[in-house]
Amino acid sequence: MAKTREARRSAIGDWYARRPRWVHGTIGVLTVALGAVILVRPTTSLGVLALLIGAGLVVNGILELVTRDGAARAWWRWALSALWILAGLFVLAWPGLTVRVLVLVVGIGLMVGGAGRIVEAFRVRQSLDARIAAGVLGAAEVVFGVLAVLWPDITGLVVAVVFGARLVIVGLLELWHAIRPPRLDAEPAAPSGLSRWTRTIAAVAALVVAVGAGAVSVSLRGGSPVVDEFYAAPRTVPSEPGALIRSEPFTRGVPEDAEAWRILYTTTNGDGTPAVASGLVVVPKSGDGAWPVIEWSHGTTGFAQQCAPSLLAEPFESGALFLLPQIVDRGWALVATDYIGLGTAGPHPYLVGEPSARASLDAVRAARELESADLGPQTVAWGHSQGGGAALWVGAVGADYAPDVPLSGVAALAPASQLPAFVGSLDEITGGSVFASYVIAGYSGVYPDVTYRQYVRPGAEVTVRELATRCLAEPAMGASLLTLLGMTADPDIFAADPTTGPMGERMRENVPPATGDAPLLLGQGLADPLIVPSAQDAYVDGLCADGRQVDYRLYAGRGHVELVQPDSPLIPELLQWTEDRFADVPAEAGCTRREE
Repeated sequence: MAKTREARRSAIGDWYARRPRWVHGTIGVLTVALGAVILVRPTTSLGVLALLIGAGLVVNGILELVTRDGAARAWWRWALSALWILAGLFVLAWPGLTVRVLVLVVGIGLMVGGAGRIVEAFRVRQSLDARIAAGVLGAAEVVFGVLAVLWPDITGLVVAVVFGARLVIVGLLELWHAIRPPRLDAEPAAPSGLSRWTRTIAAVAALVVAVGAGAVSVSLRGGSPVVDEFYAAPRTVPSEPGALIRSEPFTRGVPEDAEAWRILYTTTNGDGTPAVASGLVVVPKSGDGAWPVIEWSHGTTGFAQQCAPSLLAEPFESGALFLLPQIVDRGWALVATDYIGLGTAGPHPYLVGEPSARASLDAVRAARELESADLGPQTVAWGHSQGGGAALWVGAVGADYAPDVPLSGVAALAPASQLPAFVGSLDEITGGSVFASYVIAGYSGVYPDVTYRQYVRPGAEVTVRELATRCLAEPAMGASLLTLLGMTADPDIFAADPTTGPMGERMRENVPPATGDAPLLLGQGLADPLIVPSAQDAYVDGLCADGRQVDYRLYAGRGHVELVQPDSPLIPELLQWTEDRFADVPAEAGCTRREE
């Protein structure tokens, strides 16, 4: 039986070797071309990449099956060839179903194939150089496979490139067979020393690349903040919103003349269900106490739980608050919410107005329970970008939701106000895919009628979901963006217009209304590429038409973050405006517009 099997394998190999040269050449050219497309550019969409890799899996399996050295192959090598072919046929038959697990399929194939090479290095009789080459190349394939399975969004392109390179190499060997076909009636000549070790050198190079990719992936993943036990809700939580659950001293990023705490407190979701949020409280160390409160709603730091400002290396500046020293110097306190779902369990209601405003107002309520903080009764709400929209909502719902937190004023700085216009323009903005990933994650998490399947390109969904798990300043964010740009011809992640259908309706519901009577300062940079002035103008016009008081100030040459940096002309005006609010100086009535 064994001799019969060996004879069969030898016959298959001999049959393949005796094929006409043009057959070898055609197969070689097609294989090289297929690998080159995957290698040079992992295609215009992940759906097309699935088809290319599916075809590549089939070709790889066929070539493994019928190569000249088939007579020396163990049964498991034949089984592996069959698995390569079946995996490729599966991908080709159902590209829509397998696009999410494409890298997983290739990764498992690489791991199994690599393990087989390592086994072959020890069990098959061959020269020392062949053993080393097989073992090292097998180890490289295993490493790439593991990286693909663990971190598909970071190493997906790397795996695709490796697989493409593998096809190119196999195709070049086929072309070599077309040029110099093996002689079946002669003994092979003894290889020279250089040719004997060329394969080993190439295998070592592949392993070095694999280990390097692994090291880069680990370092990227290592930059993510870690959520500690402080943010875990206790089994028993007070039923009323704004109740302090726990607090502890906090020092990171706090000026020397101030003291701070991080707090965990109760709040309310948009549907009225109870929730838990975290935040920071900062007060001056010296003075008379009863500090007026700046309620700070931070700009975008991310969507995932670990992206809470209180967890980040720069807990204040990461959310665009650059004025903490000035706040402390003026004898004001700062109460800064992390929002629901950042630090605490989510989902985070990104750009969803009601729960964001409630978390901000409840943070002030909870901070008042800190006897050491000694907060006074006056509150002015500040917010930037995402937090600017939240601040507008604070002004709109504060009187009804938290009448015990009367507002002396609301300052919304480059606020995300006209949400449909903002989200609809993200495909035109550098890095807009990051914010788009947060929006779809937030809205699909809060609203059951908004789904990834309806709005996100199938080929981009894996990377978009991973993108939403990263903080804005996290090192791995750049790798995910490169992957997304590499796998889509159009950086727009949306398959359908997000301003239409359920998502469009939900965004319109979350445009801050014109309710509320606290004095409103709205600052906008005229060079802002993210929150464009024309959209802000339209929002302010709507407020004015509804009779809302607005002090609208625009600043030439100021971009999105530049608007709130210490050297911005907005800053002294914001501080003076806030001082006037605490001093009960009447705000200018009606709608005013100033350009500076």
